Amino acid sequence: MRRVSIFGATGSIGQNTVDLISRSPDAYEVVALTGAGNIAQLAGDAIRLKARVAVTAHEDRLDDLRAALAGSGVEAAAGQGALIEAADRPADWIMSAIVGAAGLAPGFQALRHGTTLALANKESLVTAGPLLLQEAARHGATILPVDSEHSAVFQGLVGEDISCVERIVITASGGGLRDWPIEALAEATVADAGAHPNWAMGQRITIDSASMFNKGMELIETKEFFGVSHDKIEAVIHPQSIVHALVGFCDGALMAHLGAPDMRHAIGYALHWPDRRALPVARIDLARIATLEFYAPDLTRYPALRIAREVMETGGRSGAIFNAAKEIALDGFIAGRIGFMQMSAVVEETLDAMSSQVRLTSPMSGLEDVLDTDQMARQMARTRITQMETT
Repeated sequence: MRRVSIFGATGSIGQNTVDLISRSPDAYEVVALTGAGNIAQLAGDAIRLKARVAVTAHEDRLDDLRAALAGSGVEAAAGQGALIEAADRPADWIMSAIVGAAGLAPGFQALRHGTTLALANKESLVTAGPLLLQEAARHGATILPVDSEHSAVFQGLVGEDISCVERIVITASGGGLRDWPIEALAEATVADAGAHPNWAMGQRITIDSASMFNKGMELIETKEFFGVSHDKIEAVIHPQSIVHALVGFCDGALMAHLGAPDMRHAIGYALHWPDRRALPVARIDLARIATLEFYAPDLTRYPALRIAREVMETGGRSGAIFNAAKEIALDGFIAGRIGFMQMSAVVEETLDAMSSQVRLTSPMSGLEDVLDTDQMARQMARTRITQMETT
């Protein structure tokens, strides 16, 4: 029986992971499930999967979690320390799906046990890619990509020599505002940006899809995870979300990964790796789809891609600053403090302001350094939002 833990179990990635594991209950022993404020979902899944411990990130919800788990035999815990303790519990496979920089420390802790970390937390590679990969190598741990794009690239590289890779192309749907006139984007509401044409995801990632900040993050992730230079990585708009990524080789061949827009593809591949097993996902009918479209993204519409490319070239601390500012800008947009197109301005201006305080190109010395840089950038971004509100 395989021991598994799911960090971020109540989010969209976590729920899809719960779905796959619940279909084969005799194959898995669930060590830990963690979540945030959705206590009913967290407790219900923990009881159903017979988890040893359920952890909420919110310390003030511990009593609620205990009440929901009463009589089940599932241990309840809360807070950042409890998340680290849960990651410290031996498991063979851990899903890292906590959203944001909060997922960094549990991921690092899990790697110290030489486990397999299924990485859906974009921020880990964007903010601390070299450190994370070094930590995995130091402890003989394995990191498997769970983003659909990076899983597609990973699968496309099976049996291939990375030195023969000429280009990596990741695709983007363009998000819910893809067909809006550019001049109307400044007026887009949270509801407008939070509606996705293809994928069923949480609010934050859906808005990041509309702004293409998620794709900017994925460009940086591609560079860090696969170790290819920034000029070999491309992004294209693909409205159908059927082709998730393509890998181009030195002989001119372009290998594509196709699949229905269902995150259980990538999760299932990571869960069963190195094997490939049947998954409960839709099969593609190419004749019915008929047409697959691709076109270059407009950087005026999607300034996040331009900023992400600059971050890829700069390296060092810039990824941590980019991510922190992006998270604060997204908070500001959701709260109605700034407009949709102002999010990219917050990120760019935070990077500029931080460059006068730290050397952006200097490498991180450790996790604490990453977290300190993250906090500095968040404060800088908050200050910029306040300035925007008063002008």
